[in-house]
Amino acid sequence: MIEISHVTKKYGDKTVVDDVTFSVAKGEVMGFLGPNGAGKSTTMNILTGYISSTSGSAKIDGIDILDDPIAAKKRIGFLPEQPPLYLDMKVSEYLNFIYDLKGCRLNRKKHIAEICEVVKISDVANRMIKNLSKGYRQRVGIAQALVGNPEVLIFDEPTVGLDPKQIIDIRNLIRNLGKSHTIILSTHILPEVQAVCDRIVIINEGRIVANEKTDRISELAGGPGRLVAKICGPQNEVLRAVRNLAGVTSAQLLAERDTDSVSVEISAEPNIDIRKPLFNMLSQKAWPLIGLEAQGISLEDIFIRLTGGAAKSAKRSKKPSGEEK
Repeated sequence: MIEISHVTKKYGDKTVVDDVTFSVAKGEVMGFLGPNGAGKSTTMNILTGYISSTSGSAKIDGIDILDDPIAAKKRIGFLPEQPPLYLDMKVSEYLNFIYDLKGCRLNRKKHIAEICEVVKISDVANRMIKNLSKGYRQRVGIAQALVGNPEVLIFDEPTVGLDPKQIIDIRNLIRNLGKSHTIILSTHILPEVQAVCDRIVIINEGRIVANEKTDRISELAGGPGRLVAKICGPQNEVLRAVRNLAGVTSAQLLAERDTDSVSVEISAEPNIDIRKPLFNMLSQKAWPLIGLEAQGISLEDIFIRLTGGAAKSAKRSKKPSGEEK
């Protein structure tokens, strides 16, 4: 459904997007992650036809966005980080305006009513947009993206500035929309991706550094992630001994002693399984291990490892990059 092939974008001697390639299958919800300045928004703007690429191609349902922008854009619903709202319009007036702007041919009244029902804004349809909360404005922004029933939805930072309840509501809405649309969710909020996305693409310094299914992304970082060990032994000596194990990057006490044991959270270097060395060390010191639980590796850890590594590589090659967001 979506194909980005060897896309590069340069501004003078600065490379903002560097040979980016990925695809999104029909019905898939893809999370597009990256730190500020990574190239997310530039890639999204190229995909939606707002700007052109220096080289490479972006296609929607096989249609190149530059060769036939009108046909390609008819298949896209786009919510930028700042929703394109006219604050002095009522919600219903605004959606009717978008209907005309897009040249929609669906039954006007029925189509707009269905959209309002889906995004749960029917109760504010006759209110001025400027009088709505941030959460409702985001919903109106999503509603305008749905006008015309496009096959592809692209959301750029859809929950920025929302309160926790509003964030949950928007995530649930995106998850439901994913049942009938192909979606790209561009964000730097990691829990967002874990909550709604089937696959994750991570970009850093303009380059793709990861492209994997959400439930398999941790394999890219290697190792079992964090372990919580419950050890019977002197607290300070236990911490010191664990920290001195080869491959351990950190060890910290999780709680106060539980009778005669301490709980220690242990993090190891990538691709290092610390469990056997830990068991051997504890056996030698006669400190019983009464509990060992794998915590897995968090998406935050993976993100930091992958973008950190990419940053070092980019620094060595002295590739220029730059982007406001």
